[in-house]
Amino acid sequence: MRYRKLGKAGFMVSEIGYGSWGCGGDWWKDACDADSITTMNRAIDLGVNFIDTAANYGMGHSERIVGQVVRGRREKVYISTKVYPKNFNFVPSPGDSFLEAYPAGWLTECTENSLRNLGVEQIDLQNFHVWVDTWADYDEWKEEVQRLKEAGKIASFGLSLVFPLEDPHVPVKAIATGLIDACQVVFNIFEQDAAQKLFPLAKANDVGVVVRCPFDEGALTGRITPETTFPEGDWRNDYFRGDRKREVYERVQALQWLVDMPDVESLPEAALRYILSFDAVSSVIVGMRKLHHVEANLRASDKGPFAPEVIERLKAHAWHHNFWV
Repeated sequence: MRYRKLGKAGFMVSEIGYGSWGCGGDWWKDACDADSITTMNRAIDLGVNFIDTAANYGMGHSERIVGQVVRGRREKVYISTKVYPKNFNFVPSPGDSFLEAYPAGWLTECTENSLRNLGVEQIDLQNFHVWVDTWADYDEWKEEVQRLKEAGKIASFGLSLVFPLEDPHVPVKAIATGLIDACQVVFNIFEQDAAQKLFPLAKANDVGVVVRCPFDEGALTGRITPETTFPEGDWRNDYFRGDRKREVYERVQALQWLVDMPDVESLPEAALRYILSFDAVSSVIVGMRKLHHVEANLRASDKGPFAPEVIERLKAHAWHHNFWV
C-alpha cells in the first residue's frame, strides 16, 4: 500500500480507502454487518488507513459499524464522514437555498450525532454532502467550521461535490475561503470531467482529492451483463433500468484492451490504477464487502500508475451519462 497527503489536512492516507456506503444496509439489500466488519478489518490489516462514511448511510448505521471497527484497532485509521442536507436535496441547483440545506447549527448538530455514532472524540474529515458554490458567500458555515475545529470536534473540513460536476458546483469560491482541506468527487474511466474542472484547482491550493465511484456504481467491474439481476428492493434495479445494462456491457467490452495488457489482472484493477495515475488524487474509496474484493482492489496500489500513453488513450472512452435521472 502506498500513501498520499490529504491536502491541507496533512494526513498521509492510503491510496485505496474503504467506502462504507454499502454498510448502511438501506440501499444495498445484500449488505451484511458481519461481512462489513470482516472486510473492513482485513483492509486495515493490509494497509488501509482511510474510511469514508456518512451520517445518512443507514441513518447512522454505517457510522456505527465504522466506529466499532476503528475503536478496536491499535493503528490510526482516519475517518471521513458527511453532513447530509437537512432538506434531503442531494442534487441542489444554483438558486437553491443554502439555509434550507444547511441551516445555522445543523453542521454542529450533525457533527455531534456522528461523534456519538462513531464513538470517537474527533472526526478526522467532516464534509458537507452536497455543494453549490454560491453558498460560499454565507458566513454561518464558515463560523461553524472554525468553532468545530477550535473545539477539537473536527480536524479538517471538506466538500462532497455534486454529480455531474457542472460549473456551479466546482468549489472555486469555497476553496478561496481557505477552509476547505479536501474535496470528494466522482471520477473514473467513464466520468473524466474532474481531471480538468477540479484537479488543477485542488493542486494549486493544496486541497486533497478523494475519488468516489471508481467503478461507476459497478459498471466498471466488468461483471454487469444484459442478464444481470439485483436483489429485490436494491437501488441498482432502478439505476441500471431499461437498456442501461446493455449499454454498460458494450462500453466495457470496448475496454478489453486494458485487461489484455500484460501487467493488468482485471478491469477493476485497471479502473483503480487509472485514477491513481493522477497526482492530484489523495485516495480512492472503494466499497469492499467481500474478502476477495479487498485483496484484489488493494493490489492496484502495489501495481502503480499507468503510463501517460495509456491515460491518453483512455480519453476516448469518456462517457457522459447520468443514470441517477
